[in-house]
Amino acid sequence: MQSHGLVDLQVNGFGGVDFNASQIDREAFERAFAAMFATGVTTCLPTIITASVADLRLRLAALDEAIRNNRRASAMSPGYHLEGPFLNPAEGYAGCHPPAVMIAPDAGLVFDLERGLSRPILLVTIAPELPGAETFIRAMRQAGKIVAIGHSAADAETVAMAATAGAQMSTHLGNGIPQFLPKLDNTIFAQLAADGLQASFIADGIHLPQPALRAMVRAKGISRAILVTDAVSAAGTAPGRYSFAGMTIEHGSDGSVRAPGGRSLAGSALTLDRAVRNIVTSGIASTEDAIAMASDHPFALLEPALRAHGIDAPDRGRVVWSEDLHVIEVRLADECYSADRSMLTTSERSGRDTLSGRAFPSLTKPSTEPEEEKS
Repeated sequence: MQSHGLVDLQVNGFGGVDFNASQIDREAFERAFAAMFATGVTTCLPTIITASVADLRLRLAALDEAIRNNRRASAMSPGYHLEGPFLNPAEGYAGCHPPAVMIAPDAGLVFDLERGLSRPILLVTIAPELPGAETFIRAMRQAGKIVAIGHSAADAETVAMAATAGAQMSTHLGNGIPQFLPKLDNTIFAQLAADGLQASFIADGIHLPQPALRAMVRAKGISRAILVTDAVSAAGTAPGRYSFAGMTIEHGSDGSVRAPGGRSLAGSALTLDRAVRNIVTSGIASTEDAIAMASDHPFALLEPALRAHGIDAPDRGRVVWSEDLHVIEVRLADECYSADRSMLTTSERSGRDTLSGRAFPSLTKPSTEPEEEKS
């Protein structure tokens, strides 16, 4: 079967490359995007997490330069997702984000951070219980940006306020939340009950147990459900240690990503095609609905923001799937991945385009020691 390309609204790194580094190697970055493309992703929002304002500037500048100088990454990345620093710093809500540099929502900072970049910040995740959040959300929506709720303790009243002000999504609902909450009056139920909010989910079987994910998708409804990876540098890699936003993370043999020796998750090693397979094999959704959750639904959320920023709707590309939902072929403009080189056209077999028609490896071996992030 065939579908449009997949759309990942939250990807912090891939293939051993940290998108939150202050310096990014061009060749490694090319390999990372090639590996992501091979999983069926043709559109993504590279994501920058909480950091000091100075580090946010450095990291966005490094990421933007890497994308600007890479043809495939430029085609796949219309803008960025800023996940923080406007998050709840309390224990459990902060997750792996550094709470010491979290601040109240500041629209001026968002506009300042994107000044000089080749593409805009299109999605901002915030905790709407923070001071000034309602004004911030309205300013972001007026500027055509998507606002999502995440790493938040917002109660039902605050969630309703955020949705009325213009928030449109819950970021990785069920995560960035403490292990223990009030039984019924909690932010998960509040966000599930908000019909105006779509919800993104990390369907790796680690962030959300299958029964919880099944219940959440049923409550939110397939049409308002979106699959994301929250992938970090460990995605598409062999188990080992990697760098992420100045931290050392460990990709475990069970597929989880954590600080070495720690219990808290630090993003995921999930790929979006695997998320689709997980949703289908667990019986949570049909093949068509699972693909829509990773393609049509996030694209529909993203498209108005693209128009508001004067960005033409990107080529969504095409994915060919096997019967067991593995990616056989991906096409985006003149870029092509094929799991079977015999499927390539004659011109692609000739190898005259060094990017088109390359069969990209799915695994990257970790370095013995994580590469130090330079400042």
